[in-house]
This record gives sequence, structure tokens and C-alpha cells, in this order.
Amino acid sequence: MNADASVSLSSNEALQRIEARLDASPAARRRWDAAIPIRDAILAELDKLATGPVARTALLVYEALSAGCEFPEVELAAFGSEVAELVEGQRAAEKVWSLHAARNGAGAAEGLRRLLLAIIRDLRVVFILLARQLVMMRRAGALADDERRAIAQLTADIHAPLANRLGIWQLKWELEDLAFRYLQPETYRRIANLLDERRGDRETWIAHACGLLQKALADAGIKAEVAGRPKHISSIWRKMQKKGLDFSDLYDIRALRVLVGDVPSCYAALGVVHSLWPFIAGEFDDYIASPKGNNYQSLHTAVIGPEGRALEVQIRSHDMHAYAELGFAAHWRYKEGSGGDASFERKIAWMRQLLESRDEHDDDAALLAGFRTDVIEDRVYLLTPKGQVLDLPKGATVLDFAYLVHTDVGHRCRGAKVNGRIVPLTFQPGSGDRIEILTAKNAEPSRDWLSAQHGFLQTARARNKVRNWFRQADREINVAAGRGVLDRELKRLALHNVDLDSLPARFHLRSVEDLYEAIALGDVTPTQIARNLHDGERNEDAQIPRSAPTSKSSAPARDALVIEGVGNLLSVLARCCQPVPGDAVTGFITRGRGVSVHRSDCRQLQRLRLLDADRIIDVEWGGGKQRAYEVDVLVRGYDRKGLHKDVSNVIAAANVQILAIDARVDPARNEVTMNLALRVADFGQLSSLLGQLHAVPNVIEAQRKA
Repeated sequence: MNADASVSLSSNEALQRIEARLDASPAARRRWDAAIPIRDAILAELDKLATGPVARTALLVYEALSAGCEFPEVELAAFGSEVAELVEGQRAAEKVWSLHAARNGAGAAEGLRRLLLAIIRDLRVVFILLARQLVMMRRAGALADDERRAIAQLTADIHAPLANRLGIWQLKWELEDLAFRYLQPETYRRIANLLDERRGDRETWIAHACGLLQKALADAGIKAEVAGRPKHISSIWRKMQKKGLDFSDLYDIRALRVLVGDVPSCYAALGVVHSLWPFIAGEFDDYIASPKGNNYQSLHTAVIGPEGRALEVQIRSHDMHAYAELGFAAHWRYKEGSGGDASFERKIAWMRQLLESRDEHDDDAALLAGFRTDVIEDRVYLLTPKGQVLDLPKGATVLDFAYLVHTDVGHRCRGAKVNGRIVPLTFQPGSGDRIEILTAKNAEPSRDWLSAQHGFLQTARARNKVRNWFRQADREINVAAGRGVLDRELKRLALHNVDLDSLPARFHLRSVEDLYEAIALGDVTPTQIARNLHDGERNEDAQIPRSAPTSKSSAPARDALVIEGVGNLLSVLARCCQPVPGDAVTGFITRGRGVSVHRSDCRQLQRLRLLDADRIIDVEWGGGKQRAYEVDVLVRGYDRKGLHKDVSNVIAAANVQILAIDARVDPARNEVTMNLALRVADFGQLSSLLGQLHAVPNVIEAQRKA
């Protein structure tokens, strides 16, 4: 197609000016015409990124200047200030490329800084640069070896990291693969050949897996698109190097992508995947609850699929997929006279401030390495209302920020505003956010701040300041407060008649009062108590001798239960009370279903005891292989948009499976009650999860149902 057939009116006017100047210079005209195929290809890539007519005009003007076309300053100014900035950004890039070539990739710090300043003044510059480099890399095969390696190294050092930083995956992967192809041609060919050799078998297997998952999702009432996901040679090589694996050992050569309508459907689909195929431990990543630094969101898991072959599955919404493909370009839709959203522009301004304030004598190699690896992503850089810059570890909360400002500010903190918007104290700000701490004159720290499961504080420095404040309080107050914390935790876990006398020794404490004080000071957490209650039950089972002969069933290996005084009977956990390890339990011999195991305080068990006491037997938790247990949890809160999603995200991040959700809204009280069926490992995991759920904004209570 002609390079200018689809441009807007303003672009056509700009092209007319360019054509008039080219007519005055035959040499420039020849160079301009010779570059039409490349220019057309770049314009096509810009159209995919939807950068708008200004970016197209800036590309045309820059290409005309590069061809030798001369414009008087007045005429250049007539193209507009936006075009001028985009042209200047492309000129800055030239300096980086020349420095990179002259010094084999080193010494480009000053030029790189100028480029970055131009880029973050207007992000359309980077879209132009990436589009141009992609087109040049696609044509690099025709270049001489040294030129091909030079352009590939430039791509690997600068363009691919730029695409990654902006989350433009469709460009990132192709740039990385093309660079890898020319920088390590033998390795590239070896992996490509291995992929080709098994392509037919792999595609047949993927099609079969797609069909199985599509049917399972449909049966679960989830509308989804399932397809095989292409694997990229450069990423395969990186994983082989990182994990020390051979090609045949990689599980994600076979991969599926699942696209659904919304966030809750993502987690519902994850549950279907894990129920269809066994998941591989340690291979689950929740980038929805915790997005990557470039805002990439998706659920990643690996399972043992059909025929015992490992399979990677990515699950995301359609919106997440659009962003994953185009990154910032997905929402950076420019029109004449308009810009991006305000929060994004604040981040751009902040990045400019960081770059402009760098020491002019910074080491060149260090700057380039920092650019490649995005080292500043490990910390967040925040602004006080007066513009002072403070930094905290990534994941720190606004309450951490309050204690960083001053200890007294932290102690008296009662709220915070981030960029003018009131947020909860558990809110985790990002770089460039302006934070105002709201204080009260007579306010004091809350003991909940010391509980990790509530998520108020993430830094040790802030937690120590809170602990020191409470250590100065009277012992009686601390003991009473600790007793209250523990009582609430046991109630939340629906535990009754718990013997606490054995617990202090496990924490190297002398008495229950010392234990209460340690809980109040945050030295012992409710989650630790819950885990010790569970472990204590198992240890006692192993230590108590039995005077009477017993027959122990094979059930312990399966259910972690020891059944006293009976033969090899099947054991099942009662649905009415759903006991988990650590609960006091009692068995009831059913007709035809083996031994039904109940919590000892189960109301249904008491009725069975009255009806047929002879069928009641003693059972205990054994020390065998553990399994997951189903529990019913109640979450009640003030209704708001996104509450269901936030609760689901917390549960998924805790690696707890949701079996069912029933949410009921009370419009008169503006409350929502969620009844959740969950699968947990033990008290410790349940305790931690309940604390995290209670910390979700608007949640009033989160507890196990009795």
C-alpha cells in the first residue's frame, strides 16, 4: 500500500509539505522513495499500537530529515510542538545507537538518559522506536554478519527491555526471539529444530487437552476461550539456563491460554483446571492479586495433563489479555489535543524527576545494567505533601510510610490519603504517589497492627516501633489484651474448651500469662498458636501409649486418622461440621459408609449419641500424610463494588481453593454476607486466611462457621 493512504487530514497536509521539499532535492527524493517498503511496514506497526496521527506525522517528518530533506525552522514549527517532541525523541535515539555501536554497548549512559527523558516526555516516541526496530530486525537477515550482530545486540540491550517495561508483549517476544536468533544462531537453530521435530505430536496433544478443558469449563458454567499458547525460543532458552534443565524436562513447552469475562471467572477457571488435572507444587503464580511491575496480570499454573505430561496454563480476562499484548499502548489511545490518564502522567513526571536528578558521573555500565533489569522496581519512591522523597520496600503500606516520616506520626495515624483519595492503612502505594497521613491528637497504636495476617505493617522497622510502644504499657494491660486477642482467634476458628497449659513451653515461656503478654506485644501471633494447637494434637497422638490392643485401619495413610478399637473400616469426614486437623473429633459407625468423623462438639453428633450411643467410638488425628480439608467460612461486610473480587483475590493468593460461594445482600443494612466453602490444609492456614479476610476494606467479620 502507499505509505500515506490512510493518514488523517493533518497528516496529509504534513505529507504535502514534505513532498514539496523533496521535489527540491533529487537525492533526498531517491532515498525517500527507496525507503517506502520499510516506512510502510513501520506505519503498519504504529497502527497496531493505535498511536494516532501525530505519531505517524512525526515518523514521516523524521524519515524525510533522515533522507536529507531540509526544512526551515519556521516550517518545522508549523508541524506543531507534539510532532517536534516526537522528532527530537527519535534524534536522541540516534545518539544512543551511535554510542552503543562505537563502544560495543558500553558508555551509552548520557545518550540513554537523553533518550529516556525524551521517551517519558511523550511515550509515543518509544512506540515509534520499537516499531522501527522490529521492522529492521525482520530484515536483518540480509545484512552482513557484523551489522546483523550489532543491531541484534542493540535490540537485546535496549529495545526488548523497553517493550518489557511497557508490557508490550507482542513486540517484546518477537524482538527477543529475533535478537537471540542472530546473537546465538547455533543454540537458536537447535531449539527450533527440537520444536519442529515434535510439532505434530505436540499440536495433537494440545488440541486434545484444549477439548478436555473447554468441556470442563462449559460443564462448570464458565464461558471461556481455550487455545494453545505459542512458546518463544528465547524464553525456552532462558528457562533452560535458569533451572539447569534439558529441553525435554521443560513443562511449559506445552501451554494453554484461557480467556474469560472477568476476575471472579479467572479464579473459578483455576479451580476447574486444578480439579481436572493434578497441579505441580511451586508452579503457581497469581499476577492478578500481585501484578508484575509493568502491570501484567494473569494466573499461571502448571499441571500434570493427559498421558502424564506436564502442561502450563495461563488464565486471564479479555481486558488483561489486551493489556498483555499491547501494554501501555492498550490504554494510551491518543487523539489530537488529548493525553493519557492523570495517574499515568504522574508516574511519567516522577520518572523524569528521578532521571534528571541522577549524578552526571554515574557509571555508564551500571546505568545500562539498571535499565535492563529495572532495579528500582524493588523499592517504591513516595512523596510527602511538601514534595520530600522517601523510599520503602515494594509492598510497604501507608502505615509503614507514617512510621518512616516520624514515630509519633505513626503512633497517632488514623488514616491516609494517596493522591487526594482516602485509603485504608493496609493500602500499598506505588512509586510517584503523594501520601498525606491523617492523625488524631490522642490516638494510639492498635495491637492489630502487629498481626502479620492483618497486613497493616510490612517493614520490621515499623513493627519494632509499635512493639516498643506496647512494651512500655502495664503488664496487666498486656496480659488482658493478649487474652482478648487469643479468645477472638479461637472463636473465629470455632474452637471450644481448648487446653492452653501446654502452649507456653512450646514458645519457651513460663506461664499462660507470659503467653498472653507475648501475643499482645506481637512476639507470638494467633497463626502460630493455631499451628501449635494442630501440631500438639498430632504429637500427643504419637506419645500416648495404649493399654488395650488396637487395630489400626489403613485409613491413616489416606485420611491422617487413627481409628481405635475397630477393624479396617473406611473413614469419612462429616459434612455437617467439617473437622480439620487440631479439632477434637469423635467417630460414629454408620450403616454402609464406615466411620463418620465429627467434631466432638457437633450438634448432629450429640443427636446421634442419644439415638445410638453404642456406635460412638474414639478416633484421633494421626501423623500420616496430610490432606486438604473442607471448611465453611462466613464473611460479612458493608456492600461495595469490588468486595467479592477482593475477597476472592485474598483467598487465591493464600493458595486456598474455593469450592463454593453463596453471597446474599441485605439492602436495608447495606451489608453482604458471603458463605464460602473452602479447602484448607490446617488451622494455621485457616487462621492466617481469616486474618487477611478481616483486613479487606469494608469486611466486618470473617470466621469459621460453628
